[in-house]
Amino acid sequence: MADIKKEHQLIVSVSPHIKSEETTSRIMWSVNASLLPAVVMGAYFFGPRAVFTVAISIITAVLSEYIFQKALKRKIAVNDGSAFLTGLLLGMNLPPSVPFYIPVIGSFVAVVITKQLFGGLGFNVFNPALIGRAFLLISFPKLMTIWKEPTAAFVQLDAKTTATPLGILKEEGLSKLMEVFGDKINLYTQLLVGHRAGSIGETSSIALLIGAAFLLYRGYISWHIPVSFLGTAAIIAWIFGAKGTLFAGDPIVHLLSGGMLLGAFFMATDYVTCPSVKKGQILFGIGCGFLTMLIRLKGGYPEGVMFAILIMNCFSPLIDRGFKTKVFGARKEGNK
Repeated sequence: MADIKKEHQLIVSVSPHIKSEETTSRIMWSVNASLLPAVVMGAYFFGPRAVFTVAISIITAVLSEYIFQKALKRKIAVNDGSAFLTGLLLGMNLPPSVPFYIPVIGSFVAVVITKQLFGGLGFNVFNPALIGRAFLLISFPKLMTIWKEPTAAFVQLDAKTTATPLGILKEEGLSKLMEVFGDKINLYTQLLVGHRAGSIGETSSIALLIGAAFLLYRGYISWHIPVSFLGTAAIIAWIFGAKGTLFAGDPIVHLLSGGMLLGAFFMATDYVTCPSVKKGQILFGIGCGFLTMLIRLKGGYPEGVMFAILIMNCFSPLIDRGFKTKVFGARKEGNK
C-alpha cells in the first residue's frame, strides 16, 4: 500500500459529492454575500435592533464553532464561512424585537448541537439554522411570535406590535388582509418591498429574489428545489387557499409572505441536507411545498416553511437512495 501513488488513492468523503473548481469557503461566502440585500432591507425597516440581533447571532455562531473545535483539538474551520452563514440565517429568521439572549441560545444550538456534535460540516442531518429557530420557538413561543410594525426609517423608537400578513390571513381571511393593505396592488407592492411585519430577513421579497438570482447565475444552486417548492405551494394555495371554496385562493400572497422565498432559495437548497440527485431534488421541493401549505391552511400555526424543510431533511438520504444511478453490468453476489 505504501507504494501506491497519491494520485491513484481512493479518497472517501462526506456529501456533497460535486465535481467543481469551487471551494466550500467560496460557496459559503458567496451565499453570505447574496443575503446582504435582505439584511440591509431588514435593517432599514426595523432599525438598529435588527442589526444588533443579526450581529449577535453571527458572533455567537462563529465563537461557538471556534471554541468547540479548539476544545476538541479539531481543525479550526471558522474561515470557511459556514458558521457565519448559520448565524446569519438564524438572525434573519428572528423577530426584530427579541432579547439578546435569544440569538445567543439559538446560535449555540444550531452550531454546537446540530452541526458539531454530528461531526461538523457535511455530517449534520438537519439544517442547523432551522433547528436553532425551532428550538427557540418551542422554548420561547411568546418572544418568538411578537412582531413589530416596520417604520421604514433607520431610527426606530417604540414600534407598535402588529400581526404578520400570514397571521391575518390565517385568523381573519383574505378580506381582512385586503382591508389592512387597501387593495391587491398595494398588498403585492408591500410584500415585494418588505414594508410589513415579520422576521428580519424575510420581509423584503425583492431583496431575496436578487440574492437568489445571483446564486442561480453563479450555479451555486439549481432551479429544481425552488421551482418545485414554490410551484407546489402556489398550486395548493390556488386550489385550497380560500376558506369554504375551491380555486379561489391567492398564491401570490402565500409565495411572497412569511419565509417562503427565504426557505425555498437559501435553506431548502443546503448542499448537506438536501438530495444531491436532480430528480430527487424535485421530489424534495414538492414535499416542502406540500407540507408548508398543509401547515399553513390546516395547522394551528400560520407558517410552515421551517417545519416542512426539517421534515423533508429526514427523507433526503432515502430520496437519494431511490433515485441513485443504476450500475449496469453488475450483479448481486447471490446471482452468480
